[in-house]
Amino acid sequence: MSFKFSLPAGSALPLLVAGAFFMENLDATVIVTALPQMAQAFGVHPVDMNIGVSAYILTTTVFIPASGWIANRFGTRKVFSMAIVLFALASILCSVSTSLATFTAARMLQGFSGALMVPVGRLVVLRNTSKSDLIRAIATITWPGLVAPIIGPPLGGFITTFASWHWIFIINVPLSVVALYFSQKLVPALPGEKGVPFDWLGFVLTGAACLGLMFGLDLFNQQGVSWLPIVCVVGSILLGALTVLHSIRTPFPLLPMVAMKIKSYAVTIYGGSLFRIAIGALPFLLPLMFQLGYGMSAFDAGLLVLAVFAGNLAMKPFTSAILHRFKFRSVMLVNGILNSLTIFACALLTPEVPTSLTLLLLFASGMTRSMQFTALNTLTFSQVPSEQMGGANTLANTVQQLSTGLGITIGALSLRVAEHFQTDAGSTVHLEQFHVAFIIIGLFSLVGTLNNLSLSPTAGDEIRRKKAPPSSAPAGGK
Repeated sequence: MSFKFSLPAGSALPLLVAGAFFMENLDATVIVTALPQMAQAFGVHPVDMNIGVSAYILTTTVFIPASGWIANRFGTRKVFSMAIVLFALASILCSVSTSLATFTAARMLQGFSGALMVPVGRLVVLRNTSKSDLIRAIATITWPGLVAPIIGPPLGGFITTFASWHWIFIINVPLSVVALYFSQKLVPALPGEKGVPFDWLGFVLTGAACLGLMFGLDLFNQQGVSWLPIVCVVGSILLGALTVLHSIRTPFPLLPMVAMKIKSYAVTIYGGSLFRIAIGALPFLLPLMFQLGYGMSAFDAGLLVLAVFAGNLAMKPFTSAILHRFKFRSVMLVNGILNSLTIFACALLTPEVPTSLTLLLLFASGMTRSMQFTALNTLTFSQVPSEQMGGANTLANTVQQLSTGLGITIGALSLRVAEHFQTDAGSTVHLEQFHVAFIIIGLFSLVGTLNNLSLSPTAGDEIRRKKAPPSSAPAGGK
């Protein structure tokens, strides 16, 4: 008698992509609590390790716009499977790195594979899921993004404390083997398509703009104010403007801008990006503060940060009910302000604050973070026509990845800015620097939240009306 793997129809493919998403998010968070030990092994300042983290996200951002074209040209199964193999190989290279330069190069290879793995997997799900099942499928894909950060920090701290940081990356190898097996079983083997030209100019402009911005901000972090980082940042802004102009004029752009004419979509891009920058900085700043400012071990720091992601999951069962009960604009304003306040409150944390209060604050921060993410992701495509969905998804994914990378870079830059408020200069990062950094990051969250004031009070009502009376309209109704 042989055992045969099976799942309910329509659920297996989203679960596979969810597994890839889990692997990618685990890799992004498991490293955070190990940064001080890795910095010691590489002989660099702990804050300088942010380049190894942001290089992964930046490379992913650069190649996400091309992922859709690559999948269409060579076939989704081939591209998805190749991405899994490359991700496993890059993980091994990370584990054997002996310097920050080689580690960063391996992380860039991971970023390239991640740019193909999750976006292409999501594209497969979108193409093979009916509209009536799409919300459930996307929810399945999204959940690992909340579960992986819960496991990541304490797991990274545990491995670093009781073994070695090198083993962190080996975790991806068995996960990749399992994902590769099921990709051959579940992903349709569709042939590649020819006829649509690759937008080389758009790819170069987009990549140069993203690289220039991240590189310039990282130079500010390392060198302070000088002509080179200023040129990089200003140049990236100009290249970004050229990218937008090119995307508007070319018939087959990598980053279609047509959905930006929709107000609800545009607000989630502009204000949502500032919010994601703030949220992206927290997993970088919190473990470092608990280790360098409090003197905790990597494992204990990871356990504290666990409270943020526990709040994430605790809030998830209530988000849909809240969004159906209250207007999107009201939820995003009130909840966004509450999230900003929790970030500002981190500037009051010291070793003398009772651990229970620290955990409660981080738990509340995680709850408001989860609520805001769900509202943003739901509202983003609420008014986007189906014929614009592919391009809108590509642009949104690119902006989200860039915002996450900027969060880490700006978090490190905030620590450098905080040095100017520090009377005791030196190579040691003081607790007061983290307090200033949290104030700066909190301002990003607050400004992004206030951008929601430009939303119409009825924004997202079409989703709420569709959900309220289940039998009042057909599944494909307006």
